Amino acid sequence: MRIVNMGEWPLGQEDERHHEPGGEPLWNESWYYDFVSEDGEVGGYVRLGLYPNWKRAWYWACVVTKDGIVTHLDHDAPLPDADLTVAGAGYTASHRTTNPLRTVRVRLDSADLALDLEWRTAGGVYGYAITPRYEIPCEVTGTIGGTPFRGHGERDHSWGVRDWWSISWLWSSAHLEDGTYLHGMRANLGLELPWPAFQAPPGGEVEHVAGFSAATSFDGDRPRATVLRFPGMTTTVRPIAFAPVTLTSPEGAVAEFPRAMCAFETEDGRRGHGWTEWHQPPGWREHAWQSPA
Repeated sequence: MRIVNMGEWPLGQEDERHHEPGGEPLWNESWYYDFVSEDGEVGGYVRLGLYPNWKRAWYWACVVTKDGIVTHLDHDAPLPDADLTVAGAGYTASHRTTNPLRTVRVRLDSADLALDLEWRTAGGVYGYAITPRYEIPCEVTGTIGGTPFRGHGERDHSWGVRDWWSISWLWSSAHLEDGTYLHGMRANLGLELPWPAFQAPPGGEVEHVAGFSAATSFDGDRPRATVLRFPGMTTTVRPIAFAPVTLTSPEGAVAEFPRAMCAFETEDGRRGHGWTEWHQPPGWREHAWQSPA
């Protein structure tokens, strides 16, 4: 298993566990799990975010199709135990690392939504340079509502200060029909930085990609299309089904988080599916969003 770490902090199996929290009010530890079926008909994501200095957790789970969405959102969940099990009003959710950096099992039991899925690492592990965070492309199998599921996705784990109400960003990941995994992220700061981006070729390993950029067009506040530019390859991303979340700070500031299952198509005709997010804090239009050429 290849580990590509662009940061100066060490990255190893121990990072799958909890980290010692900082004293900042916005210190957060987060686990994300995305998935899309092989045919692109069903997708979803789970996020567990710990806010120890608020004495609470955020738990999000959603499943989308072209015809609808089922969500379970709890912004006042109890902090989980050491194995990341959360028991809130009407639901129990667990997030268990069965083999560090290789396999994770996620379960949700609730009246509205039932998940039992496993993420298996495909291509290796990618560590960020800017912040303690890593992303892992995965094969995903299991059941949704008792129905067998098979597809692909990505999971990530991050820790540190995250201010949802001041920084706008784009994040996108996909699996293409030929087996390629893509990932790119950039914050909208009006600066050109070495943004976290990687590709993993069919059956190959994760490789950092320098020079990643992205541009988005909007219909009002809703993203309409994004163009991802990797060196030598341009990919167009179009939302299929949105699963948005609204985030309110302790001071009452509101940020919108329009996350969507998307169709991806490269300029050479390869297609695939994945997830994209366009985070919109207060004043986000003042940042460096662009329209694709």
